[in-house]
Amino acid sequence: MAAMLSPARPLRLLTLCCGLALAFVGSGASLAAQEPSAPQTPSPDQLQSAVSRLGELDYASRAAASRTIRRTPAPQVVPALLRAVEEHIDGYVRYRALVLLTGFNDPRTKDAMVESLVSPNDRLRAVAYSYFERNPDPQVAPRLLGALDTEGAEFVRPALVRALAALSAVPAVRPVLIRETTRGEDFFRSAVIEAMGDHKAQFAFDALVPIARLDGPLVADTALAIGKLGDPRGVAVLSDLLQSASKAVQPFVAAGICLLGVNCASHETFLVDTLAFADKNLGHQEALRASAAGLSALAVSGRGSSLKALFEIGIDSRDPTRAPVSLAVATVALRNAPLMLDALSKSAQGAGAIKLVAEGFDMLEEDLEKERFFAVVRKTYWASPEGSPQRELMRTLISQLDF
Repeated sequence: MAAMLSPARPLRLLTLCCGLALAFVGSGASLAAQEPSAPQTPSPDQLQSAVSRLGELDYASRAAASRTIRRTPAPQVVPALLRAVEEHIDGYVRYRALVLLTGFNDPRTKDAMVESLVSPNDRLRAVAYSYFERNPDPQVAPRLLGALDTEGAEFVRPALVRALAALSAVPAVRPVLIRETTRGEDFFRSAVIEAMGDHKAQFAFDALVPIARLDGPLVADTALAIGKLGDPRGVAVLSDLLQSASKAVQPFVAAGICLLGVNCASHETFLVDTLAFADKNLGHQEALRASAAGLSALAVSGRGSSLKALFEIGIDSRDPTRAPVSLAVATVALRNAPLMLDALSKSAQGAGAIKLVAEGFDMLEEDLEKERFFAVVRKTYWASPEGSPQRELMRTLISQLDF
């Protein structure tokens, strides 16, 4: 599972206004025909067929199978998914079944995740680690610590680190995470640093400062992480860094200072201006990617004006601007769904905004995070009155994001 948008790699819903429903009035009838208004009950054979088709090579067939499963009531579908995770001969089917299982909020999911921690299937282990990041359990900490010395799969290890960062209140975890900031390839160290910031591991501040002061590929990640920690001492560190950092790193530093609550409006304006300049002037790809990532980090923290700026620049953009901006807005959707749904409900260019998000989803491989977002959208869709702006928005998202 690739990490979401980052420097080194690339729910209470607010009342929705009527503008978005009008934006999609031309397609509302076809969308209504595509999406049932309530969960559907397939026959046992139909459900088993859908589970088996999760591993087909043809994307349309896999997607249709996933839709059938998501629309099936939990009492019927959860046992089928649990059996698939445990018994199916196709490893990819087991993986997809485990991901889909997370969308039903069933208590038996945790047991399946515990068992998957020791699976020889890399994908299952990655899903289990990501699940325990979102559902931290101190009793699992010893198993995760043990796995840190044996987990060698490149795309799995970052998920393990993030699961441990979510358990940083456990005393035994802290020194291990500090150790991991200094060893291994930069890719692995970057994952540790990003996780420290995302989980506000303030105990890591003293370990991160020297990394921020070294000229190298980890400076951008570290500047953002220091900002996310919220430690007031970070202001001096980042202010000094802003004076010495390269132009490619300055947007990350500016975002970090904003996250610390210092002169946020001016630093946000710097990011918006940098992104707008790079959009209009070719040859500034590093600044473009950095400013998009910085605005994404601010939006994830809850700053709606940063997300609005990404949409304003990104909706009518083309590559090379479009790819990093679509990744940025998709990351916001996965990490701050309420902010994203509120922004989409108020957007005057709703169709263009959703298209931008959909393009970012296509580039990201965060299947578990996508499934969490899908679950929120579908639950909201079923709970909303027919014909309401809220239901129309959810219906459109379901259609455009292909779930």
